[in-house]
Amino acid sequence: MFFDKTISNIGRIRKLVEVVVKYGFEDIVVNSGLRNIINTKHKNKEFDLDEGHQFVQTRWERIRLIMEELGPTYIKLGQMLSNRPDLVPAPLIVELEKLLDKVPPFATDIAKESIEQELEKSIDEVFIYFDEKPIGSASIGQVHRARLRTGEDVVVKVQRPNAKKQVYADLILIREFVRLAENYFIKAGIINPLEIVDAFAKSLQNELDYFTESRNLDQFKTLYHDLKILYIPKTFREFTTNKVLTIEFISGCKINDIPTLKSWGIWPEDIAKKGLEIYLKQIFEVGIFHADPHPGNILVKPNGSIALIDFGMVGKLMQSQKFAFAGVFISLAKKDAKSMAINLRRLAIDHEIDDMRAFEYDLNDLIQDYSILSDEDFGVGDFTARLQKLAYKYKLQIPGAIFLILRSLAILEGTSRTLDPKFDVLEQIKPYGLKLTAEQYSFKNMSSEVGHAMEQAFTLFYNLPLEVRDIVKQVRKGKIVLNTNQVGFEKHQRQIDFVTNRIVYGLVISALIISAGLSYALTVGKAVAGIFGLPAFSIFCLVAAAVLGVVLFVNDVRSNRNRGH
Repeated sequence: MFFDKTISNIGRIRKLVEVVVKYGFEDIVVNSGLRNIINTKHKNKEFDLDEGHQFVQTRWERIRLIMEELGPTYIKLGQMLSNRPDLVPAPLIVELEKLLDKVPPFATDIAKESIEQELEKSIDEVFIYFDEKPIGSASIGQVHRARLRTGEDVVVKVQRPNAKKQVYADLILIREFVRLAENYFIKAGIINPLEIVDAFAKSLQNELDYFTESRNLDQFKTLYHDLKILYIPKTFREFTTNKVLTIEFISGCKINDIPTLKSWGIWPEDIAKKGLEIYLKQIFEVGIFHADPHPGNILVKPNGSIALIDFGMVGKLMQSQKFAFAGVFISLAKKDAKSMAINLRRLAIDHEIDDMRAFEYDLNDLIQDYSILSDEDFGVGDFTARLQKLAYKYKLQIPGAIFLILRSLAILEGTSRTLDPKFDVLEQIKPYGLKLTAEQYSFKNMSSEVGHAMEQAFTLFYNLPLEVRDIVKQVRKGKIVLNTNQVGFEKHQRQIDFVTNRIVYGLVISALIISAGLSYALTVGKAVAGIFGLPAFSIFCLVAAAVLGVVLFVNDVRSNRNRGH
């Protein structure tokens, strides 16, 4: 993989470091391996800071500004991190959600040339009409309207030239930066920073392959073909590659365009209910959902059906995750903090909940606010924000799909309340939660669970003798190694080493002084060659003792000074 390559352009990572320092984060550089690659003039002095950025903006705002300055790949990293409240504190999530993936479009001639290269046909061979002006642009590509030779109106998404090369270069740089500063991030509470970068890289690689979005569209069209209120655009596989995507053009208005809806005789309140119903079916019934439901991606057709576009981001839930997620909302409705805590633990891949009672008390505060406050004052957005804080506090490593759902529901809540100010999203979720709970404890599902449990038990009993025999064999060969890590012992080890050295120095000095005295005693009354009547051996011993005494004194002074710091 491209991460196996080493960074050849040290100048690029130096520029990255300079931007980080510019916004007041010199501590990352000073306390990590990044210090070894900065300019020599900075190594032995404090960094020059832009005081405007340091004191006017908050720490979280400055992180957002860094990502905006570094460019599109870093903006996408920030957007991904905004969906990871188990890693990122709530104030930073607020800032990261402000990041916009918008860049000026590139030249239409270049777009046409790319399309012709990918499809191996001229523009005129494929399209009767091709709009010179793009209708949208982002960091990876831009979109043009067109009409196929067969008469269908389409939109054509074309990737920017060298987009993949630029993204890969940025990913290598990001990973090298994180690798050098890994210890700093770990101390800051981010346990696996390199794994986060790798997950981001995988997500971005999928986004660079337009075949992925084409497959998502085809999958949704198959899964939801019976849902009449939902329309999924058709893909044109013959005019689609990993850099060009051709799909059906949808004629309609944005879901929040109330004047147009009313002019078509469509009640906005009905659209609010239909829109949420579509998403709740995706989440709680099928488990595969469109994960970017901002109003620009949800269109209403003149016949009242709802069309979804832009399937670059799709989330998936396993059956067990659906049950646990539904359990969270049922617990909220029943005001049952203990049940909510259990379901959140079921959702979490890992956590740092040392005190379950304290976790339940925090959840009970959330539930009490939900029960006391009105629908306008406490909705999905507020629930998500509170849950994000708890996820960060207890390091709940909840699958990214869950927070994608919560983010999607919060966006939909805002859209629905634009259409119908009295709309209550949490109330609409309850029937789906109850249905899933009933399904969880149905005879069919319980039989399946018992079957899985029996299969796992059989596998355990079948493999256990083999595993034990293998361990005994390794013990006999002396290949079993027990590694221990005594955390916090280093300080005491240094103190023991220091005391031991003082004792050794003291014993040697004492031995030298005693030797000098014995040598002198043996020569009393005798004529010996020496200084001040002392034999040469006594003088040697005394000088050696004096030198060692000075060394011991200097070491003692240095040790006290270091402890003071």
